[in-house]
Amino acid sequence: MGMFLRQSCFGYPVSIFFIVINEFCERFSYYGMRAILILYFQSFLRWNDNLSTAIYHTFVALCYLTPILGALIADSWLGKFKTIVSLSIVYTIGQVVVAVSSINDLMDFNHDGNPDNISVHVALSMVGLALIALGTGGIKPCVSAFGGDQFEKGQEKQRNRFFSIFYLAINAGSLLSTIITPMLRVQECGIHSKKACYPLAFGVPAALMAVSLIVFVIGSGMYKKVQPQGNVMAKVARCVGFAIKNRVRHRSKKFPKREHWLDWANEKYDEQLISQIKMVTRVMFLYVPLPMFWALFDQQGSRWTLQATTMNGKIGIIEIQPDQMQTVNAILIVILVPIMDAVVYPLIAKCGFNFTSLKKMTVGMFLASMAFVAAAIVQVEIEKTLPVFPKGNEVQIKVLNIGNDSMNIYFPGTTVTLDQMSQTSEFMTFSADKLTSINISSTGSLLTPVTDFEQGHRHTLLVWAPNNYQVVKDGLNQKPENGKNGIRFVNTLADSFNVTMNEEINETVTSHNASEYHFFSSGRMSFTINSSEIAQHCGNEFKTSYLEFGSAYTYVITRKGDGCLEPMAFRDISPNTVSMALQIPQYFLLTCGEVVFSVTGLEFSYSQAPSNMKSVLQAGWLLTVAVGNFIVLIVAGAGSFSEQWAEYVLFAALLLVVSIIFAIMARFYTYVSPAEIEAQFDTDEKKKYLEESNPYPKLDSVLQTQL
Repeated sequence: MGMFLRQSCFGYPVSIFFIVINEFCERFSYYGMRAILILYFQSFLRWNDNLSTAIYHTFVALCYLTPILGALIADSWLGKFKTIVSLSIVYTIGQVVVAVSSINDLMDFNHDGNPDNISVHVALSMVGLALIALGTGGIKPCVSAFGGDQFEKGQEKQRNRFFSIFYLAINAGSLLSTIITPMLRVQECGIHSKKACYPLAFGVPAALMAVSLIVFVIGSGMYKKVQPQGNVMAKVARCVGFAIKNRVRHRSKKFPKREHWLDWANEKYDEQLISQIKMVTRVMFLYVPLPMFWALFDQQGSRWTLQATTMNGKIGIIEIQPDQMQTVNAILIVILVPIMDAVVYPLIAKCGFNFTSLKKMTVGMFLASMAFVAAAIVQVEIEKTLPVFPKGNEVQIKVLNIGNDSMNIYFPGTTVTLDQMSQTSEFMTFSADKLTSINISSTGSLLTPVTDFEQGHRHTLLVWAPNNYQVVKDGLNQKPENGKNGIRFVNTLADSFNVTMNEEINETVTSHNASEYHFFSSGRMSFTINSSEIAQHCGNEFKTSYLEFGSAYTYVITRKGDGCLEPMAFRDISPNTVSMALQIPQYFLLTCGEVVFSVTGLEFSYSQAPSNMKSVLQAGWLLTVAVGNFIVLIVAGAGSFSEQWAEYVLFAALLLVVSIIFAIMARFYTYVSPAEIEAQFDTDEKKKYLEESNPYPKLDSVLQTQL
């Protein structure tokens, strides 16, 4: 029965379809979780930009370090099938733990909407991420190779087509999940307090991981399962170790030099193994510069997402959340992979240019470098529009007159006159040591001095009579996070009032005071005000103006002559003006770079590897991704740049230098055909056998060893 099933369906083994669906679900699960990870660190765990970026890249690096472990387990112990099943279970548990860690009500005993013990959430999410890194990394080198194992000899064409379908399944999964999970994140949910719905956004990827595991296990009876070959990696390590030891031992002049340093292992290991290791080491040497590409590529999920939060997501009639911009990469891949294969490469070949794998990879690195130049240009444009916030020794003050008379405010070196219900147009910046006091007066009244300002903060000075004032510390020392909008309310009534908005805020604001800022996504928000001072015939429901991205407003609630309330809006921080559409060129350059670099690199590694070391080289290729993420940590950590654009320029310059070095290394690489070399060894073995069985040896035994 198994044999019959294995042959059918468009000339492909049926088992392939289970593997492709499994991969689609697994990638949906991984990228869905990863798309919202940096925003989860920031807004839920309350970490700053740099810590969030550091933990994010540490996690990604771990996901690409563990494939070595996966390749070892599969090749030498469990075989690919059992490895995929057991590590998928670990992976599913990890996803569930992360989803649980994001449940706000888990540690929120006083129901105020904030966890009472955030360290429990941090610990749970770190454990979950560690399990995910072990699971996703461990199965990475196994799934594609397991798919390759399903094909018989003579199905090379189908196998190559399978790898293309496989790559598209990866990108379809990541594309859908990077669109869907941010939409789930924006929903409101919770038992006691409504918050951004991280449990749902992490829970859906967890469910899909479980589906992926189930689908894979259902196909069990149809798979062709290759037995583990014994520990290839250990053999390689022992052979290399012996060669180095032997070389060191025979340092003196009297030992003749050998052609290649690995030839020093001749005494103990057979020629075939040594020549296979030579192939692997030559490719591994070419891998040395590659991590720099990944260092830039993986910043889409961290720095570029944070860049998008300072931009305006309205593109034409559609509106995009900052973490959805990463989908541009997946959309472009699905379009560009077929175009490159069907149009661009054949055209280049027609022009008579020999566009080898390594040349393609060099071009890919150059394109990624240019993508970061584009990102830096966009960053400079953004920084022109960002408000100036106070430095550590400065104080910023804005005055808001909520009284019925005009007021004079005397600052050091300047005087401001404000009519009723108006504010100073800008925040004024003063050095803290020069700001001894500010004086307020209105016509014919005495001066009232105002002090108590905190260094390094913005303040709003509410005034309503010469000797009546309130200093409100704004608490906003940066643009609102994730492109949200801050709103607070100021009460000019004699009594306190209660304000509710979107089921999220329910706050009592005392007379002549201001509420805290609360943050909302783009759109119109409605709010309700309950107060004993509202006349019977008046409505108490109001709507905000249309909120865009990254703004902050103060709504002053006043009472009109007829006893009804009237909200007046004052802008504290302007909305983001630079459109997210400006990120498209940098994504386009980076994706073109990825298509010519990544797809080619995988194919190159596969073609240059001996048959029994394909998983070793695949793991080596994935290792370059891990090292790339560590480079981000080092550069971002060591050079703490005051300007973000300078960091982008530095990365672009580093990759440009590396791509030149890589181009030089590629010039000296000669392509090999592992299958032919192995076949050569097989014929040599036959010859040797015939000669040994021949009683009249024609060849000297010394010549024999040189073969």
